[in-house]
Amino acid sequence: MKELNSDIVIIGGGLGGIAAALSALKLGKSVILTEEFKWLGGQLTTQAVPPDENPWIETDGSTASYRALRQHIREYYRRNYPLTDEAMADEALNPGSGNVSPICAEPRAGVAAIDAMLAPWFATDRLTILMNAKPVAVETRDDEFTSVTVHSAEYGDIVLSGAYFIDATELGELLELGKVEHVIGAESQAQTGEPSALPGDAAPFDQQAVSWCFAMSYHPDDDHTIERPRDYDIWRDYKLDFWPDRQLSFVGPNPVTLEPDNRPLFVGDSDEKFAPDNWHYRRIFYRRNHVGDQYPSDICLVNWPQIDYCDGPVVGVPAEEAQKHLEGARQLSLSMLYWMQTEAPRHDGGYGYRGLKPAGNAMGTLDGLTIAPYIRESRRIKALFTVTENHVGIDARDGLVGAEQFYDSVGVGSYRIDLHPSTAPRNYVDIANWPFQIPLGCLIPQRVKNMLPACKNIGTTHLTNGCYRLHPVEWNIGESVGALAAYCLDHKITPRAVRETAGQLAAFQDLLSTRFEVPLSWPKHIRETPRLELFGRVE
Repeated sequence: MKELNSDIVIIGGGLGGIAAALSALKLGKSVILTEEFKWLGGQLTTQAVPPDENPWIETDGSTASYRALRQHIREYYRRNYPLTDEAMADEALNPGSGNVSPICAEPRAGVAAIDAMLAPWFATDRLTILMNAKPVAVETRDDEFTSVTVHSAEYGDIVLSGAYFIDATELGELLELGKVEHVIGAESQAQTGEPSALPGDAAPFDQQAVSWCFAMSYHPDDDHTIERPRDYDIWRDYKLDFWPDRQLSFVGPNPVTLEPDNRPLFVGDSDEKFAPDNWHYRRIFYRRNHVGDQYPSDICLVNWPQIDYCDGPVVGVPAEEAQKHLEGARQLSLSMLYWMQTEAPRHDGGYGYRGLKPAGNAMGTLDGLTIAPYIRESRRIKALFTVTENHVGIDARDGLVGAEQFYDSVGVGSYRIDLHPSTAPRNYVDIANWPFQIPLGCLIPQRVKNMLPACKNIGTTHLTNGCYRLHPVEWNIGESVGALAAYCLDHKITPRAVRETAGQLAAFQDLLSTRFEVPLSWPKHIRETPRLELFGRVE
């Protein structure tokens, strides 16, 4: 069995894992980074979700390296695509002109941006990346991880050892393999004191829906109808009790009001820059940003309520059950595409948009579905400190202006508490909140000394996971965790001691703010602004 060693072992190549690797490398440490799939980037690339960001993202609320990531994505288009003069000159270029984010782009652009940021470190011989490698075992001794074994599609089983281990997997897999105390699903009010938590017992298998996103282009004169999906007859008439229409429709609940929200595929010309329809909502490629006629269509990413799969959880259940539900999510998405091609009511009369074509090239697949499902919820560590609705929610703060200010802040974020329909089953939970901080305490397990989380597996609740799980927040978490592991190695100190020793905490926070330009607090005018708006509109 092959063995590799580095200062820091990072399992999971999503945004948190990438950011952790970069900060550790900048502080002189050697890093092994593993990724389960063929692309780095997690929710940005293999899951293809455009960044869900705060409304001030162009100037505030992100680290310097996250701003660099965004700039690399824009430069990818300026360098490689025949942009119009207007698009080329736009400093805030939105490649897809999607409504949901100021930087909707193809996942390959994210892959290229991440590769560019990592490139300088390969020549140092301090960065090793193992792709298509999944964790299968953890060895521990005296409340410490000693090794993680991954199974590589290319090399078989490899034992990875190091001084620190970072779990950046989408489902918090090291927590289960290493028997790290953790929580899954929804807590009760009695456990967390949150007014919006469950009034009765906790429900571990009440977990947010997973969505298997897909991309499509539109060619109105062609017929690109796919083969009828295996489970189409099941999904065609499927309706959740709380859903306002059948699952396969353009009608879903408004996330805030829960009233029926009819959002058609098109309301008019698909070439409009903005329109209140599904085509423009998460469009990731806008052909009118380019000169020439080589692009016959935009590309739209389907990540809509209609493909939220609520039939069962994928965390805390046997592997075969989890796989059954993941395949169910795939079948739902394929069925949604087939329904749109054959039966959906058209905006101009008639039924079916047969010109919808799966955009496999954009997704790195043959069927147009993403490489991996979009995962909104993970195992979460039992941490030294847990962020609850009472720290960030507007109503839960009971008249206080702003979120709780944490003395041990290692970053900031802002997003609504946004929980998609769940496996309970339960409808949307959408709670207005204040721009918040990331406390160091929620990144440190209660018992294990040398394992740190860098994804959705931090010390949040089922509710606050809904605002701490988004792209720039995950990046900030990972960057701070990578720096923390390096700082602890340099000063021969544990993460817990950093938090509990005033001088060490101040020195670490100074490192974050000066070396990495991590904002530790929001400017007052933003800190006291309720997060009521979604990008491009106010709810």
